[in-house]
Amino acid sequence: MLNKFSGWDDTIIALATPPGIGAIGVIRLSGSRSFEIINSLFPSKDLQKQPSHTLHIGFIKEDNNELDEVVVSLFKNPKSYTGEDVVEISCHGSPYVQQQVLRACINKGGRLAKPGEFTQRAFLNGKLDLTQAEAVADLIASNTSASQKTALHNIRGGFSEVLKKLREELIQFSALIELELDFSQEDVEFADKIKFYQLIEEAQKITINLLQSFQLGNVIKNGISVAIIGQPNVGKSTLLNVLLNEDRAIVSEIAGTTRDTIEEVININEILFRLIDTAGIREHTADVIEGIGVERSLEKMRSADIILYLFDVNAYTKNDLLKMEDDLKQQQIRYLLVGNKTDVLNKEKLSEKFGGIDCMFIAARQKEGINELKEKLFHSMVNQQALSENTIITNSRHYAALLEVERSLADIKAGLDNKLSGDLLTPDIHRCLHYISEITGDISNETILDYVFSKFCIGK
Repeated sequence: MLNKFSGWDDTIIALATPPGIGAIGVIRLSGSRSFEIINSLFPSKDLQKQPSHTLHIGFIKEDNNELDEVVVSLFKNPKSYTGEDVVEISCHGSPYVQQQVLRACINKGGRLAKPGEFTQRAFLNGKLDLTQAEAVADLIASNTSASQKTALHNIRGGFSEVLKKLREELIQFSALIELELDFSQEDVEFADKIKFYQLIEEAQKITINLLQSFQLGNVIKNGISVAIIGQPNVGKSTLLNVLLNEDRAIVSEIAGTTRDTIEEVININEILFRLIDTAGIREHTADVIEGIGVERSLEKMRSADIILYLFDVNAYTKNDLLKMEDDLKQQQIRYLLVGNKTDVLNKEKLSEKFGGIDCMFIAARQKEGINELKEKLFHSMVNQQALSENTIITNSRHYAALLEVERSLADIKAGLDNKLSGDLLTPDIHRCLHYISEITGDISNETILDYVFSKFCIGK
C-alpha cells in the first residue's frame, strides 16, 4: 500500500527513546533494506537468515571500528508495527554512541525519519486506521489515568468499530438504493425503507452521543483551567498553596502582594486542573504594576473554564455575594463561590449570614474544607457517568467531521420523511459516508496525513 504516495520505498531510521543520557537507547529502522543495513554492521552472524521476533547480541562495527555492544531485535514483515521489515537496536544510552550508530546506519543507506513516519507507514500498510494512529500520539502524550485509558481504548479500535459498523450498513443500503435506480423502469424496491429509517435514527443517536462526549474528551486531554479570583488579601495564594500542598505563591498580610498570575497543575480524580492564582481585584490602585496584574486577572477570569470566587466571610455580606453572582451570570462565567476564613464564624452564623446562596466554606490556612472543595470542583466540571463510558471523542478533527455526519444524517432522515426518491437521497448518503471515511482514513489525502502525523514525535 506504500506506493499510494511517492517516496515511501526507502528505509527510515530514528532514535525511538528520548534523547539524553540513559541506561539504553533504542534505534529503530523500518523498510525493505532494514535487514541489509543491520547485516552490514553486525559481523557476528547473518541476521538476514535469522527468524523473525528474535534477539541477537553482538557488536556494531563500521569499517572494523567497534561502535557498541548491542541487542538487535528482528521483526519481519508483515508481523511488525509498520508492516515492513523492522529492526530495533538497543545500544548504550550515551548520546555520542547513539549518534555513532545512527550515522553508521545512514551511511549504509538509511534515511532519518520524519515526525510520526513509523506510525504513518503502519497506517498506509493497513496495520492501523487513522483514528488508531492518532490514538498512539494521544497515548504518548497522556498524563493521567483517564487520558491513558481513553487512548488505549481507541488504539484497540473502540472508536473505529462504531464508525466502521455504521459505514458498512450505510454502504449496503446505498448500494441497494442505487440498484433500484438501475431498475427504475421495473418499479422494484430492493432497500427496506423502514429498516433504513431505523438505521438513520440509531446512527443519529450514536453520532450525537459521540459529539456530546467531546466536551469531556477535551477535559481529559487538555485539563480544566481554574482561575482563583477575589479581592486582595482574601487568601487566594494561601488556597493555591494548600491545593498544591507546597509553598508555590508568596503569602503576606499586605494587600496586593500577588502582582502577576501564577499557574500550576493538580490532579483531581485523574483529571488535570490548571490553577491560576491571580492578583487581587480592586477598582482603584495607585500602583501601576499592581494595576497591570489586576487587568491580567480579569483576562484570566474571562478565559478560564471556571472561576473560584474567593471571599472573606468576615468582610462580605449576603448582598455583596448576590451582586457578584449577578455580575458573573451576566458575563456568562462559570463559577463557584467559596467563603474563606471561616475559623472565626461557626456554622450557625455562616448559615444565618449567607443562607440561600449556593456557596461553600473553607478555612484555607487551617486546611479545612479543602477536600470538599476539590470534590465540588470536580463534579461541577466532569460528568462522572460519562467518564465511565467507553468511547470518548478527544480529537477536534473527529469532532468537525462528526458534525458533518450528523448534518448528513438529518438530511437523509428529512428526505425519507418527505418520501424523496432514491436519486435524491443518494448524494446525502455519499456525503455522510465521505465524512465517516475521512475520520478513519478509508479515504484520505496527503494534506490530511501530513497534518495528523506531523504532530507525532520523531521515532514513533
